[in-house]
Amino acid sequence: MNPMTTTILISSIATGTIITASSHHWLMAWIGLEMNTLAIIPMISKQHHPRATEAATKYFLTQAAASAMILFASTTNAWQTGTWDITNMTNPTANMLFTLALAMKLGLAPMHFWLPEVLQGSTMKTALIIVTWQKLAPMALIFTTSNNLSTMALLTTAMISTLLGGWAGLNQTQTRKIMAYSSIAHLGWMAAITTIMPSILILNLTLYLLMTTSMFFTLILLNSKNIKDMATSLTTSPTITTSAMMTLLSLGGLPPLTGFMPKWLILEELTMQNFTPTATILAMSALLSLFFYLRLSYTSTITLAPNTTTTKYKWRFKPITNPTMLTLTLPMSLLFLPISPMLC
Repeated sequence: MNPMTTTILISSIATGTIITASSHHWLMAWIGLEMNTLAIIPMISKQHHPRATEAATKYFLTQAAASAMILFASTTNAWQTGTWDITNMTNPTANMLFTLALAMKLGLAPMHFWLPEVLQGSTMKTALIIVTWQKLAPMALIFTTSNNLSTMALLTTAMISTLLGGWAGLNQTQTRKIMAYSSIAHLGWMAAITTIMPSILILNLTLYLLMTTSMFFTLILLNSKNIKDMATSLTTSPTITTSAMMTLLSLGGLPPLTGFMPKWLILEELTMQNFTPTATILAMSALLSLFFYLRLSYTSTITLAPNTTTTKYKWRFKPITNPTMLTLTLPMSLLFLPISPMLC
């Protein structure tokens, strides 16, 4: 893609997110979301093959439907209350429609079907943008309206998302689809705590962005698109592969790694608010996600000794991606647990 075109598209994505996050009027928030959607479509379809075109079409239709539902919910609320202020979302019907629309935009179950397919049809870098930056604008709206959203609706969506993200991820061999179901499960954890303690939502979102970015850059550097590629990655770069194993365990939420912190704080807060059954279901569903993280870790680091591979030519290729982002995000995605007493 032409560098000028790429610059315009990336700037539009950033501008759309900033407009949505900083707006107090529903129409401005909707405009920001539309800018986000329209700017990412050419990036998804830049590979000229049917799979990329299909992914771009699915993404456009889903996001357009969700944006229309947000506009309909805000119009309904404005009709009842006489104001377009985002923080004044008091109509119950509008709130429910708005919650469902944001769930569709984020890829929360049961409106998740588009996310794995879109990621599989995109390049690794575009998939990284979809599961990280594209979540910021809807999350900003969720954070702004957290006082008015339905707690039970969000908790139900959260439980379905974490269970489905774990179950569906067990059957995948493509790393992008595994990361898609991982994203669905993590977003379920965020949805569970949204109306109870929004500050933990922000912490969880930040750590999710760090860990997912770190994992995607690792996959890009290792050129690993499926589990079979991960099995030979130790011969390409033992250091990066070992870091990938640690990042996967952090995504799974194992102490003493960073990923344990948000799960710990969310389970603690849910238990304190007498949502013990919900906390139990979330904790059990984390074991499902942990299984496929462990399977990837085992495949990449334990099944093969770190010697020269018999695969033709793979060891000759030098990585063309700059590892700076991985260097920045990896320590934070592994070593942040000791600061958790400062956040409690």
